[in-house]
Amino acid sequence: MTSSKDKQSELAICLVSGGMDSLVSAALAKQQNQHLAFLHLNYQQKTERKELECFHKIADHYQVPSELRKVIDVSFLGQIGGSSLTDDGIDVKKYKGDTEEIPDSYVPFRNTHILSMAVSWAEVLGAKHIYIGAVAEDSSGYPDCRPEYYEAFNRLVEVGTKARGIKIKTPLLYMSKEQIIKKAVELNAPLEHTWSCYAMEDKACGVCDSCALRLRGFEKAGMKDPIDYHQRPSFL
Repeated sequence: MTSSKDKQSELAICLVSGGMDSLVSAALAKQQNQHLAFLHLNYQQKTERKELECFHKIADHYQVPSELRKVIDVSFLGQIGGSSLTDDGIDVKKYKGDTEEIPDSYVPFRNTHILSMAVSWAEVLGAKHIYIGAVAEDSSGYPDCRPEYYEAFNRLVEVGTKARGIKIKTPLLYMSKEQIIKKAVELNAPLEHTWSCYAMEDKACGVCDSCALRLRGFEKAGMKDPIDYHQRPSFL
């Protein structure tokens, strides 16, 4: 366990969607830094209200002060469309098993917009580290969750900012869902305050890509998911 005197004294920014991966990324940031700021984006996703609720519950858990919680409206992503998460004309699909095909839940270039705003805020706050819960194995092959994407983005930050030394950190990049869940338990992170479902806000649907990958992770970890589901995928 990192002692308080070993923690980095600089402020770190955590991108917190309200999902399980961003929770564990924030928990690791808390372990490594004395001070945290949380950033959340509303982009007209179908579960926008629930994700924002979870963001604030997680921020409360880590005692992030209100002045260091920033919620930004990027509804233009919904206006652009092209994703089942933001476009009412595209239904959220049921999980069909592992595939190399990029699913229509991919929001075009979303992480670039999110990270750009985080870097801008980091320059204002003087933060040196930005944590994002990107996972290469998960993500259903999303191009903005690949290791080479973050390598390229860090090069862009290095040459495109006035402040020096800002780095994007991806502590979960090579972890599996099972490992992420076990890490959450190890760090006493509040999994009950997270939301992964792409389609519903009252109870998780249980059959979209995100629900299925999350439930499979809990199954492999030998644990019960603390949130409620309408149904379970057939492989469980």
